[in-house]
Formats: sequence, structure tokens, C-alpha cells
Amino acid sequence: MISFFQALKINPLLSTALWAAIAAAISSGVIGTYVVIKRIVFISGSIAHSVLGGMGFCLWLQRVWGVTWATPLLGALVAAILSAILIGWIHLYYRQREDAVIATLWSVGMAVGVIFIAQTPGFNVELTSFLLGNLLWASHADVTLLFCLDGFLLLAVIALRKQLLLLCFDEQQATLQGVPVRFLYLLLLTLIAISVVLLIQVVGIILALTILTLPSTIAGLYARRISTMIPLAIAIGLLFNIGGIALSYQLDWPPGATITLVAAFCYLCCLLAARKQVK
Repeated sequence: MISFFQALKINPLLSTALWAAIAAAISSGVIGTYVVIKRIVFISGSIAHSVLGGMGFCLWLQRVWGVTWATPLLGALVAAILSAILIGWIHLYYRQREDAVIATLWSVGMAVGVIFIAQTPGFNVELTSFLLGNLLWASHADVTLLFCLDGFLLLAVIALRKQLLLLCFDEQQATLQGVPVRFLYLLLLTLIAISVVLLIQVVGIILALTILTLPSTIAGLYARRISTMIPLAIAIGLLFNIGGIALSYQLDWPPGATITLVAAFCYLCCLLAARKQVK
């Protein structure tokens, strides 16, 4: 472990990856808390996988038609927001068919992405980094973008704290109190979409879903208030990310996959501990 901290001083890629992991833990802890409380993890997964269609389409525009401004990140962002709004609209107006449409959107988004990728010439290393992710590829611009997201999410949560609380626990009561439930629900899904895209850019789809849900899920085992759950989820996410990077450095494993395994193992241990306490 000492060699890892020594390497942080001499390896700029490792230190940048550590800052990216810290920034990702903050954003995922904030928005992930509402994902877990609202029980919309499945929706978040659908949004994350639907971005492949937007990325593939924009990369196809770049390579085939020379549209330079159509970057994979832009395509992912547009696809994620459109998916979030579509899912929110279905939830609000066609609640009984929500799960089926979410599953359909999940698969269709990936299918569209695969088709455009197959039609795009060259080796698509950009999509590989989005899918699998690698913290060691994170740039200073990525880290800055994530910290800006952290600040935006914190401001939004502070400003809409009471309204989001009512939305997550009792939509009917929120409606009776004059809270704009539909607007807030679509806003929440949009924030999730933006968070997922920026997390995917740095850590990939697999790790994005892990750090978006597991720290907040574990925090929910020990906290009963959102004001306590959010900082606890951030702290757990920091522990997973920093510990996972250190372990991956020692074992020469991919950092994203290592963080995922560390988080899953800790979650299993917490579940077993909670079960023993109940008995």
C-alpha cells in the first residue's frame, strides 16, 4: 500500500484517476441516494444502456459524413436525456406498462448503437472507453467536468430538498400540497441522465451503475434520513473508489472492475451483517 501512495506523487495518470474517482463518488452519492430511495435503479440502468445508440449515431456522423461537432459525448447526453424524458412520461401517464417499455428502451438503445457501430469504419476506441471505462484515461477536463457536476447537483438538491423528499416518499401528498410532481420527476430523471453520462465518460457503464447504486444502498441500511444518507453514501463511495484503485495498482487489475468487485463484496458483507442483527 505504501508503494501506491508513493506512486501517486510520481505518476500523473494515477493521481488524475484518483481525483476522478473522488469526483465520481460525490456525484454518485448525491444522485444515487434518490435513485435508491425512489427505487428507480432499473430506470437508471435503462438510461445508461440507451446512450449507446446516441454514441454510435454521432460517431457514424463523424466518420461517414464528416460532422465534426457530433461527438460521442454529445450523442450520449442527448440520448440519455431523451430516454429519461420518455421514461418519465410513460411513468406519469402509462404506469401499468412502465417496466416493459423500460426494458424495450434498454435493448433498443443498445441495438441501434450496435447497428451504427457496425456501419462505422475504423476502430471505435471511443466507444470502448465509454463501455468498459478506464479511470487511467481520465483527463483533467473530465475531472473538472465531474466536479462542476458535483456542485450543480449539490445546489439542486439543497434548493429542492423538501420537494424531492415528498416526491420520493409520497407523490400523492406532494400533489395535494401543490408540489409540481410531474416537473420534479422529469427533472430528477434528467439529473440522473446527466450524471450517468458524465460518469460513463470517466468510468464506463459497468462501474457507473455500480457506484451509482451500491454506496447509497449500503448507506440506506444504516441511515434513515436523506440528510444522513447522502454524506454516508459519498463516504462509502470514496472508500470503494480509493480502495479499489489502490488494490488494482497492487494486483495490476483494471481499476474499474476492481472497484466493482470491492463494492459488491462489501455490499454482501453488509447484507450478512444486517441479517445477523435481525436474528
